[in-house]
Amino acid sequence: MKELYYAQIIVDVPTMQTNKPYTYLVPESMTNTLQPGMRVDVPFGHRHVMGFVVGLRATTDIPTSQLRLVTKVLDLTPVLNTELLNLSDYLAQETFAFRISILQTMLPNALKANYERVLSIIDEVDDDVANRLFKGLEQMTYNASDFGEQDIALLSKLRREHKIDVAVTVANRAKIKTQRAYQFGEDIEFLENELQNLRQSAKQQHKLLTFILGHFGETWVKKELQEVLDVSDAVIRQAVEKKWCYITQVELLRDPFATTDISPTEPLPLNDEQRNAYEQITGTFDSGRFQPFLLEGITGSGKTEVYLQAAQHVFKQGRTVLFLVPEIALTPQMVRRVKSRFGAQTAVLHSGLSDGERYDEWRRIERGDVKIVVGARSAVFAPLDNIGLIIVDEEHEVTYKQTDNPRYNARDVALWRGEYYQIPVILGSATPSLESRARAQRGIYTLLRLTQRAGKAQLPAVEIIDMKETLVNGPETIFSDQLKEKLLDRLHKGEQSVLMLNRRGFSSFVMCRDCGFVPRDPNCNLAMTLHMDSHTLKCHYCGHEEPIPTICANCGSKRIRYYGTGTEKVEQELAEWLPEARVLRMDQDTTRKKGSMDKLLQKFGDHQADILLGTQMIAKGLDFPDVTLVGVLNADTALGLPDFHASERTFQLITQVSGRAGRAQKAGEVLVQTFNPEHYAIAYAKHHDYEGFYRQEMAVRHAGNYAPYYYTVQIQASHADENEAAKQMLQIARWLKKQAGSDIIILGPSPKPIAKMRNRYYFQIILKFKQRDAMDEHLQELQDRSQKAKDGFKLSIDREPVSFM
Repeated sequence: MKELYYAQIIVDVPTMQTNKPYTYLVPESMTNTLQPGMRVDVPFGHRHVMGFVVGLRATTDIPTSQLRLVTKVLDLTPVLNTELLNLSDYLAQETFAFRISILQTMLPNALKANYERVLSIIDEVDDDVANRLFKGLEQMTYNASDFGEQDIALLSKLRREHKIDVAVTVANRAKIKTQRAYQFGEDIEFLENELQNLRQSAKQQHKLLTFILGHFGETWVKKELQEVLDVSDAVIRQAVEKKWCYITQVELLRDPFATTDISPTEPLPLNDEQRNAYEQITGTFDSGRFQPFLLEGITGSGKTEVYLQAAQHVFKQGRTVLFLVPEIALTPQMVRRVKSRFGAQTAVLHSGLSDGERYDEWRRIERGDVKIVVGARSAVFAPLDNIGLIIVDEEHEVTYKQTDNPRYNARDVALWRGEYYQIPVILGSATPSLESRARAQRGIYTLLRLTQRAGKAQLPAVEIIDMKETLVNGPETIFSDQLKEKLLDRLHKGEQSVLMLNRRGFSSFVMCRDCGFVPRDPNCNLAMTLHMDSHTLKCHYCGHEEPIPTICANCGSKRIRYYGTGTEKVEQELAEWLPEARVLRMDQDTTRKKGSMDKLLQKFGDHQADILLGTQMIAKGLDFPDVTLVGVLNADTALGLPDFHASERTFQLITQVSGRAGRAQKAGEVLVQTFNPEHYAIAYAKHHDYEGFYRQEMAVRHAGNYAPYYYTVQIQASHADENEAAKQMLQIARWLKKQAGSDIIILGPSPKPIAKMRNRYYFQIILKFKQRDAMDEHLQELQDRSQKAKDGFKLSIDREPVSFM
């Protein structure tokens, strides 16, 4: 084998980052140790930094005298495989981010924080290793600075030969969880003598010692040992005292669903449309080629069953499956469905897990212990190899887009990984994003349609309630007479209802009736939201919190009033006129605690509540057979936002939440309360008419030069001084106009709709162009130059932003 002497390393230098790898000289002692994907300690300037090895070379054009040596290898095995290293390179260009931030995003928190590595001897090693390196112990903490290059190379070799194992513990965050176990003795002669000398009355000891002789040298967890033998703690203690076995600790991987009882399920019969979709997807897999499928299925049409059966086909061929859902709210239900088919072969990854649970799940995936991964956005970086199928459920959801650096879209990452492995990728939705639907129209994606609900269930009837008429004819209220009547009817029938309001808190804001003063957050200059449970005003952007005022800070009046509607206020009004109804409120405030969301959904599924009241987190993915009524309390929440996505988001939300009704044998009804009953997004949602909405919205987008007819980039800048932010953005706009061709539209600079947040002022420039990479070179130059900006000026570039707020 030809020896490699030079390493290409992406270094972590916070003050001046670059996507260019630096070349380092690999010491001879590391040539058989160092591999791409490992982290290393290298000198950089006058200090040492951490870096990722992204390549190894046998030659270099740089004179060896100018190169510095790699100081330490921080890993015994790569933490990122070749595919993920290639992906990081692609994303650095795609997201205008620096590669080091993407490499770190791919790893769980336990591998980002301060950590220590524990080495354990798991097979025979020579005396030098056992005594000199391990000091006669079975385990030791690995600190790279304690070992020379020869010893690190030796340990790496032992790890490759599976003679030692490596585990990571993170201080106060992701410690490896262990449980007591017993290692049986291996001295057969000694154990047989002990058996002969046992009293005949010591029946339990006789049973245990006989078992040890049949399994000598093995390690058994205490719980499992007692399940097999039914021996008491006292008998096991005596065995330890007599040296028949020895106490040890073995790792116990944390399972987020360990306490959840999930019964196995069998595949359901597929209708003709489902069968056609399944056969096209599995046929593509069998032929070994990349093909994105847009599975457009009305709510309740059995998209999940198609996912599961396609995954089963891939799983039987020994390949792995990546299954993405848009947010944590949908993860518990989807994990149950996947685990019911694939059992212990399922791992789950999302931000709701503790660092320890997430790290353990990541290790199970990385070691190849599981074949199916279910998770939210960041799960798209799961260290799977040999992937055979990727599924992106509810592909239209904006939560797949990371809104801070690096600004990747998990849907696009899934497509990249699908092309890398030459496999099918399923993008599923009842209301596909216009961009995906347009790609299907052009033949880039294969369009598969499911137009019938599974089990012959019917789509619910949708009634639009004009709230202008309701308020003209009576006092101000959250509920129309029609919705009250329907809720009461469902309560008497013992059926369940879902109410959605896309706003949490008690009221939108607090205002003085005398002078009109509205208390605003000092950091963001936004009206704060009233929360009666904590008797505070809160800013949902920066977290600022203060008591509800009783006296106006502007004029001293005591006439403080609450305006608007929030989930807490709806809950209060429900309790007043329908006190017998059991109501569960589900929003960010009631689901903060770990596992609380799953518990609320379980309670509702077990019929411990009559009404589920929530924000948009309840609009999709939930499947309860006794829900026959859905009420949308205010369909206009998003329509007034200064964003070209507003109509699309409104149509999607109403359609998705409507789909929660009538999913089984009982017919469903949907009532949509609105002040804009004639708006086309609401009118098309009433008839579940995605095709009609698609045609009209595409015409609107075409007239306004918006996606999918134009590509969009948002350049955002902020500064603590408003004038400085505006001045810098004007200079950037002038520079861009010099670089851009006549076919590129430049809008701005202008203040963002939310112009101040966390004591910083925000401005934006919007670029629109026909060729996707038309401005990439100039934007990359702008990103590099922005690092030299002084006095706290910050700039970010976002390709295809999901919000302009």
